[in-house]
Amino acid sequence: MSDVRHNASEHRYELDAPHGLAIAVYHQRGDSLVFTHTEVPDADEGQGIASRLVRAALDDTRRRGLKIVPACSFVVDFVRRHPEYRDS
Repeated sequence: MSDVRHNASEHRYELDAPHGLAIAVYHQRGDSLVFTHTEVPDADEGQGIASRLVRAALDDTRRRGLKIVPACSFVVDFVRRHPEYRDS
């Protein structure tokens, strides 16, 4: 996952960005992770940080044998652009 880390106690993936912490929040529902919120510091938007974070989070979800359920607009758009992450 490179510098993206899974913070299981907070139910999120994290990435240190130049101006703060970028996060991808999820909740587990059975054998799926439902991604509900993605946030990047305002000053770091448009630099590909959210894409890097979400790609690593989805890759880790797959490695753990779980399904991906996109529920926030960023993850929905990411999965639309990268259909290899689509589980439905």
